[in-house]
Amino acid sequence: MENLREAHCRASRGKRHYTEVRMVDANPERYLAQIQKLLLDKTFQNSKYTRMVRNEYGKTREILKLPYYPDRIIHHAIMNVLEPIWTSQLIADTWSSIKGRGVHRGVKRVKQAMRDNEGTRYCLKMDIRKFYPSVDNDILKKIVRKKIKDADLLWLIDVIIDSAKGLPIGNYLSQYLANLYLSDFDHWVKEELSCRYYFRYCDDMVILAPDKAGLHRIRRRINTHLNDRLNLTMKDNWQVFPVDARGLDFLGYRFFHGYTLVRKSIVKRFKRKQASGQTTSIPSYWGWFKWADTYNLVNKYGVS
Repeated sequence: MENLREAHCRASRGKRHYTEVRMVDANPERYLAQIQKLLLDKTFQNSKYTRMVRNEYGKTREILKLPYYPDRIIHHAIMNVLEPIWTSQLIADTWSSIKGRGVHRGVKRVKQAMRDNEGTRYCLKMDIRKFYPSVDNDILKKIVRKKIKDADLLWLIDVIIDSAKGLPIGNYLSQYLANLYLSDFDHWVKEELSCRYYFRYCDDMVILAPDKAGLHRIRRRINTHLNDRLNLTMKDNWQVFPVDARGLDFLGYRFFHGYTLVRKSIVKRFKRKQASGQTTSIPSYWGWFKWADTYNLVNKYGVS
């Protein structure tokens, strides 16, 4: 019960005005006891998803949303226990949806790598075709079972995994399961392929190396591994290119040897908002600009 109370507390942050949150807040002992009974009796069934289509920066995504009660509380209760266990399995150079990491830790790591001019002359940049919907449910359940042995917990996770094909974008649990799905692959790239400068953010992957031919060989092996072991397909838009020719576009920045720029699309959005008088967003852009070489931009617009 203590875990369910903590799960409700975490899941409701920033959502206290939601009708379902207010319902649980009105009588938490009653509603959390109902959730506890569903789990103890194994009568919990995943609720129906509400489907929404969202367009973000030119990409159309289908978002599947679950009710706050009981589903999102249960997802948080699971992750209260499993987050440290699953996070301990991940390589240091993946940053999406991981507590204590995030984009700017990734930026720092990429900058450190770029100091090795010879070792980062060329870049392989790739991502996975429709990653979340393409996750194989049966493979995912086998991966979960490598670390988790508790039969009751496995039953609950299976109910959630089997609620949709692949990982529903919008599920709180999906972002953690996505990292877990690629965890063994990450270790294989680092350890078996000996890729010192390998970085991943969700399904966006970057490998830096001293020669182009070596990166092409690595790409072919990665493509085979993704197909054979994880039933995933690399997008056809993969690229191998010299870093100094155009910079590495990754994590919202363009990395060069010796300096870092903010991605052009972010700067353009900032300038449009400035021109329209939307100054309330300036502090959030400062969060981007302070990690790059933006002295002239900051001085011109007075960002701080």
